[in-house]
Amino acid sequence: MATCSGSVDELNEPGAAPHGNFINYYTFNPPENRLSLIPASLLQDLGYNRGEENTLMLDVGCNSGDLSVAFYKHVVQEPVSEDESEKSRVHLLGFDLDEALIQRAQQTNPLPRSISFIPLDITTDTEQLQRYLEQHGCSHFHLSLCLAVTMWVHLNHGDSGLLQLLSHLASISQHLLLEAQPWKCYRSAARRLRKLGRSDFDVFKTLKIRGDMAAHAREHLERDCGMELIQSYGSTVWDRKLLLFRRRLV
Repeated sequence: MATCSGSVDELNEPGAAPHGNFINYYTFNPPENRLSLIPASLLQDLGYNRGEENTLMLDVGCNSGDLSVAFYKHVVQEPVSEDESEKSRVHLLGFDLDEALIQRAQQTNPLPRSISFIPLDITTDTEQLQRYLEQHGCSHFHLSLCLAVTMWVHLNHGDSGLLQLLSHLASISQHLLLEAQPWKCYRSAARRLRKLGRSDFDVFKTLKIRGDMAAHAREHLERDCGMELIQSYGSTVWDRKLLLFRRRLV
């Protein structure tokens, strides 16, 4: 079974990224680790990508944007060359709290007409996302990705921060693809900080939400956020479940 850190220690000092903003993240967890589990027909399966109206996707904590671009190319069943005369109606917005990573994503973005990257800390600023939706004439993102982000919000902002993140994403998303790190990864992250001689995450010992983190996330999304689990794509090589939720039909 894969460990939480993989070959992290060899490629990038994880303790230097207490928010998960590793500078070489996709060298030790390449996009294919997730994309191999996700069908290329995903947008079509969900009823999107028909061409009549905008389809908006969101990548929460996008790091340097490698997965954002790879995911877009994977699921958009149309030409994605920026030489096309007509702009695609499928758009993806990626954001991360690390401005240096976002700058790298912007500089290497091969599809600037379809994919955008902005610096944003979702725990303190939700207005930028709302403005983006308004600019595209939409009330919600059709598909949001929250992949390996929940643990870092949880470790830095506590139980309430984790629940607020999930609640907010549910409120602005028609579908949510979630990958929650298992509890063993929390222990590994805390241990790496201590190994570097740094203080532990301030809230780590006070967390009451523990154990099966994917199950806790599902419970909150279904009980309190009006969402329902519609698909499980199995687990990644790092033993993390990929779960697809949908806003519950009224």
